[in-house]
Amino acid sequence: MSSKGKFYMTTAIAYTSGKPHIGNTYEIVLADAIARYKRLEGYDVYFQTGTDEHGQKIELKAEEKGITPKQFVDEVAGEVKRIWDLMNTSYDNFVRTTDEDHETQVKKIFKKLYDKGDIYKGSYEGLYCTPCESFWTESQLVDGKCPDCGREVQPAKEEAYFFKMSKYADRLIEHINTHPEFIQPVSRKNEMMNNFLLPGLQDLCVSRTSFSWGIPVDFDPKHVVYVWLDALTNYITKIGYDADGNSSDLFKKNWPADLHLIGKDIIRFHTIYWPIFLMALDLPLPKQVFGHPWLLQGGEKMSKSKGNVIYADDMVDLFGVDATRYFVLHEMPFENDGIITWELVVERFNSDLANILGNLVSRTISMSNKYFDGVVKSTGATEEVDNDLKAVVTGARDKIADKMSGLRVADAITEVFNVFRRCNKYIDETTPWTLAKDEAKKDRLATVLYNLTEAITIGASLLFSFMPETSEKILAQLNTEKRSLENMNTFGLYPNGNKVTEKPEILFARMDIKDVMEKVEAMKAAAAAEKQEEKKEEEKPGMDVEKKPEITYDDFAKLQFQIGEIVKCEAVPKSKK
Repeated sequence: MSSKGKFYMTTAIAYTSGKPHIGNTYEIVLADAIARYKRLEGYDVYFQTGTDEHGQKIELKAEEKGITPKQFVDEVAGEVKRIWDLMNTSYDNFVRTTDEDHETQVKKIFKKLYDKGDIYKGSYEGLYCTPCESFWTESQLVDGKCPDCGREVQPAKEEAYFFKMSKYADRLIEHINTHPEFIQPVSRKNEMMNNFLLPGLQDLCVSRTSFSWGIPVDFDPKHVVYVWLDALTNYITKIGYDADGNSSDLFKKNWPADLHLIGKDIIRFHTIYWPIFLMALDLPLPKQVFGHPWLLQGGEKMSKSKGNVIYADDMVDLFGVDATRYFVLHEMPFENDGIITWELVVERFNSDLANILGNLVSRTISMSNKYFDGVVKSTGATEEVDNDLKAVVTGARDKIADKMSGLRVADAITEVFNVFRRCNKYIDETTPWTLAKDEAKKDRLATVLYNLTEAITIGASLLFSFMPETSEKILAQLNTEKRSLENMNTFGLYPNGNKVTEKPEILFARMDIKDVMEKVEAMKAAAAAEKQEEKKEEEKPGMDVEKKPEITYDDFAKLQFQIGEIVKCEAVPKSKK
């Protein structure tokens, strides 16, 4: 398929305050499904993700562990990348905001905006939420707490640099009104307009002096750049933007971004702060910002303090990569929050993956081997019932394209499984085992199995964007290759006389909820024991030094003292000082 042009997409970069849970991991899997599908459509995709590594929260967490902030973020960034790779995500670039090229450009961007008069020096007194790295006024609080995360805020007063947000507010409102696709879903747009833009924007604090773990303002180094100005600019710095005008070919090719895929909790930063920063830099705005919903554990937001966190690698250990991908993609609605429980995962695994898909593939290959030694051949012995199967299968491509164009990924994967559901119904309608008993119906039996094999081939090809490993396994067992998107609406391209595998692999073996829950409880117990061990290690007393007797003045006079210059300081492991 010829290229349809570039498609630059990004996820939010994961904040390195700790290991990402399955709700965080959902975003990278969602992005990967979109990226893979866009490549199938013929787009030249550039897919960027990574980690956000500065801020007060990280500085405090590193101090608690007795290590430097850089050591802390190196550890967490490695864990994030490990999980992204575990989930078989096809990103092109994994960025880190501690990368030298990014830090250099952030300093340049800050200076450029300062020289332009969009940033000015002042002082800040207000309320600060450390977990969200956000400033708030009293009127913006909800029940006296952070309106984003619901946690306590602390009074903050310090010298700071400010960005003139109000200067660009009318221009941004105009852009949103004339580009309805810019903020999706529409409910997110309404929230931004009614709660922030229309009431009037206040100038934004863009530097801090009360902590040091950040990118320093090079012309005033006691200040570090506000973490959101630092983080948001990765979308341009890491594809080669240069504030001095020497941007790379990669940047010139890919900017503006076609899609920023983010969680609904950070929509404000991406649809108000970010476009205004870009306006100030005289750069075009991204084409679309999509704020996806949350994945809730039993109806509640996941939190370590609540003990309800589920991790992707634990799910993979129990169910496999593609089953985990299927669950998070299928169970997340377009706009409202999705629900995850271990019980629901097992239910979906058994009903959708083991029964609808796995059993279908196994039955079809087994019947081809039993009745025709694995040879799949169309004899032309068609009947009326074949037409509806063919219509459903060949019609799936365009239905999925329509869903994916609106980023309705859960609906798209449902359409793929409708193909497999129709195949199972076709088996019930044609009853191949009955046909096999009548030698006169051998040609009809061959055609039925050919139709099933062809339908599964198309279905497996459509499945690739969502469950790539499973798609490849099915096609390998059918001894064929993934169909191109342009041919997925054509029925009958499976090679006549081709031979399927002799022994079909079980794709998804049914699981018992009792066995799964026993393993889950063992995982929880192991995690609790590890946490307790870490706590004991942190509480170990310092070195017990034996007290020596006091010395006399004459002894003291014998000592020789030397003055030295301190050239480097490093944190002592486990020390909290």
